[in-house]
Amino acid sequence: MKTCIFVVRHGNTFDKGDIVTRVGGRTDLPLSTSGRGQAEALARHFAATVFVTARSGPLKRTRETAVAILAAQPEPPELLTDLFLREIDYGPDENQPEEEVVARIGKAALKAWERDAIVPAGWRADPAAIIGNWQELFHELRDQPGNHLVVTSNGIARFALQALGEFRPDLKLATAAWGVILFEGETASVAEWNVRATV
Repeated sequence: MKTCIFVVRHGNTFDKGDIVTRVGGRTDLPLSTSGRGQAEALARHFAATVFVTARSGPLKRTRETAVAILAAQPEPPELLTDLFLREIDYGPDENQPEEEVVARIGKAALKAWERDAIVPAGWRADPAAIIGNWQELFHELRDQPGNHLVVTSNGIARFALQALGEFRPDLKLATAAWGVILFEGETASVAEWNVRATV
């Protein structure tokens, strides 16, 4: 029997014309208009996928995305909240425009974050703890056959791959994108990563 864990990033929190900022764990924004559209597209895409469990981080954007997906399920599971799925804290760069973030930490530090999940100076995140939490979740779910929904944020999702020992240049999930981690017994593989539904 197979276990498929769908790691989904929440939808947009900004719309075209908005000043986009780096939204972390201390900024609890709801989905924007386009983000709600993305969540609805996710719901349509996953309508035929039966989820046996569902969990999300505690922030509005992740919960709203998860609720939209589950609303299209004929018999949705209870949505659980998992605190480790909350976005990381971007420290002094929390809720700052991206150009100001780059000015403070530099392009090289941002590239190292995007490519290798190396946390820039001043950001508050413990990669070892996040990886450990992902490993605990995988251990819990791998013996439960079926499909499992996990909705989180970009800063947390990227560590799911590292928890499996996967090191690749595309750690980041775009907004409303997902990856699929497949377990067959104790053998894990990444079946998909950074896939998006059409809106």
